[in-house]
Amino acid sequence: MGFSTVSINAFFASVFSQKESHLQPQKYEMDEGLGEIQPQIGRQVVQELLAALNEFKSPGPDRLHPRVLKELAEVISEPLTIIFKSSWRTGEVPGDWRRANVVPIFKKGKGNDPQKCLVFSLTSILDKILEEIIKEVVCEHLETNAVIANSQHGFTQNKSCQTNLISFFGRVTSWVNTGNAVDVAYLDFSKAFNKVPHDLLANKLVKCGLDKTTVRWICNWLSERTQRVILTNASSSSWKEVTSGVPQGSVLGPVLFNIFMNDLDEGLEGTIIKFADDTKLGGRANTPEDTSRIQNDLDRLERWAETNKMKFNRDKCKILHFGRKNGNQRYRMGDDAWLDSSVCEKDLGVLVDNKLNMSQQCDAAAKKANTILPCINRGIASRSREVMLPLYSALVRPHLEYCVQFWAPQLKGDVDKLESVQRRATKMIKGLENKPYEERLKELGMFSLQKRRLRGDMIAMYKYVKGRHREEGASLFSAALQTRTRNNGFKLQERRFHLNIRKIFLTVRAVPQWELSPPDCGGGSFFRGF
Repeated sequence: MGFSTVSINAFFASVFSQKESHLQPQKYEMDEGLGEIQPQIGRQVVQELLAALNEFKSPGPDRLHPRVLKELAEVISEPLTIIFKSSWRTGEVPGDWRRANVVPIFKKGKGNDPQKCLVFSLTSILDKILEEIIKEVVCEHLETNAVIANSQHGFTQNKSCQTNLISFFGRVTSWVNTGNAVDVAYLDFSKAFNKVPHDLLANKLVKCGLDKTTVRWICNWLSERTQRVILTNASSSSWKEVTSGVPQGSVLGPVLFNIFMNDLDEGLEGTIIKFADDTKLGGRANTPEDTSRIQNDLDRLERWAETNKMKFNRDKCKILHFGRKNGNQRYRMGDDAWLDSSVCEKDLGVLVDNKLNMSQQCDAAAKKANTILPCINRGIASRSREVMLPLYSALVRPHLEYCVQFWAPQLKGDVDKLESVQRRATKMIKGLENKPYEERLKELGMFSLQKRRLRGDMIAMYKYVKGRHREEGASLFSAALQTRTRNNGFKLQERRFHLNIRKIFLTVRAVPQWELSPPDCGGGSFFRGF
């Protein structure tokens, strides 16, 4: 028997932090010298955002469907601009914009356990349009003033799960390669997005330099929010007050969450990296002094959580021990919760074991892809390339290439295991069943997964050396001395390695191929023909 909407909503409300009655932005001292943020709220901007709406999205509690708003964009853009400007100027957000329909999607386990479900919040489309306008100028302020720490890779421009993994494990593999023991703590916050206290968030908005008008509007947008649960059978609960958290499903929510988590790094001696609330803390663990520093950092993080009214899910916090001479030191969170050691953890969707052997990840990727192919085979009558190829590209291949520049297979068995998925997929296409794999690829205009990974390596290298990831690349790569044969300023030093875990890592394995590219394009030869 399933849970009722009332009980599900009651559970969601139970994870909120205690309501603060003094969320009044005018009580916070603002730095008047920073100037006011001025969102570009004009008719043309509003009309363009309305015209760009996805008409297949669901409406919020106000029932204003995006298709209707999109078709009426030219007519309603002017009155909406007036409403948006008034809301920004007065700091008052309409009540309908502070409501959300919560749709729970049950995943693993029993289909009636609220703790094991994904939550989708449907909010007003009009509110999201104004949020988009405000978000643009807030993000510009954060980027211009370098507010968000480099350790944050979630909801951040030019960063991703892959950059998180490469950046962190670039350092870990370097340490292990030189004979160090390394301990990494995987930390899990409990219901982090729902627990953010609004009063503390308001203080941090001021601290990061946002002006009075912006903070006032955001505080009003966060206050007196309500939500109800909607199930697929159209039943709904009563409205319940939302006393904490950043609204999930909103446009501004991720930005506000990053601001709230930004000072998590302060005072730490070890290496910390984040993707939203997914946090890793690592450091060398050769001596008692080293492990003591890691423990002190964990104590600091525990104190941060207490101060900021957050909570670690200690049962899900694990320690991975790397290095042959690792003493497997135990660590604790708080006074009495000892963290369990693990031999393998799922890190941003990638299986990482304590040997940094990626065979488990290859197995998992191939297994996932191979479960989807039969579904396509059974569910789709047509076997034409016009149907099968887009389905494979959209539903199957992404599982084989997700963050693959981090975990790229090197063992022949792993390479073949992934390639066999594409072999199987191309053989399903009508007219190609009896042709050799290489001929099938040629007729379809495709490349082997191995060649695609090489191309991906070169694209990643380009971004780190010349492109949007240059800042990270400066710490991952070393420039070599200039020679007469190459003078483009991008020759990289080939770093030495002692262990295979370092040899096969992107920052080492891809450098020789990068250096083979023409000096005028730096990796450009690998982009042609793909």
